[in-house]
Amino acid sequence: MTLDAFLDRLEYREPVRPDLATLRNLHRAWRLRVPYENLDVQLGRPILLTSDALTDKFARRGRGGLCYEMNGALALLLRAAGFAVTVVEAAVLRSTRGEGQWGNHIALLVDVDGESWLADTGIGDAFLEPLPLREGAHRQGELAFRMERLDSGTWRMHHDPGGTIDSCDFRTAPRELAEFAERAGTRSPDSVFAKVLVAQHHRDGRELALRARTVKRGGGDRHTLSSLDEFAATLREFRVPLEDIGADELAALWAKTEEQHETWLAMQDTA
Repeated sequence: MTLDAFLDRLEYREPVRPDLATLRNLHRAWRLRVPYENLDVQLGRPILLTSDALTDKFARRGRGGLCYEMNGALALLLRAAGFAVTVVEAAVLRSTRGEGQWGNHIALLVDVDGESWLADTGIGDAFLEPLPLREGAHRQGELAFRMERLDSGTWRMHHDPGGTIDSCDFRTAPRELAEFAERAGTRSPDSVFAKVLVAQHHRDGRELALRARTVKRGGGDRHTLSSLDEFAATLREFRVPLEDIGADELAALWAKTEEQHETWLAMQDTA
């Protein structure tokens, strides 16, 4: 059963009801246990958005993924739990790279007790709990997010000033996940996700981020990985199951990150 498989993956033992408390708890559990990562892109594996493929990758094999997969799989879980979920088209803006094209991201709107909530685990350092579709500031711990209505069918989520993105626009019109399958499976060689291995995870109240061989563990603490063993240990720390990668492919990823490390540093200097 899809719901049980996802709940086991999340180590979720609380009662499941289509209410606000459950929505918050499931979203938080996802952020704490499912890494944002692009290892399949780096390995040249296909990115599929079918229900069977997402259930297999996330619930059975214990992997993470990028935005289309992360939010697509989260939608499967929430719908199986009885929630009314709408997939919506979005545009993530990173001012340093000028990205903000419609369709470069998707998000979810979840209706609970007559109010809509923005659910999104497809941003590396996304909010831990859903945000109400309501204008104004919304604080979670030390992080401050802000929702702004741009027009009758378009909203902007302003990320915390210290986040990896500046903002995310989204339209409330319903879309089907399958509409984004081609884009999810096609990666421009100029995309940062093609150029640099990425993994990100939330743990113990802080964000852990891996870019090629650079690890950042909250605050400004940065460390450069120096061996395959350290690389493997870091992926385990980020909850990436190495048995799904394999020893040969793990070594290939480590070799790729040597050149990617210089690429990432150059991108940071440019930014």
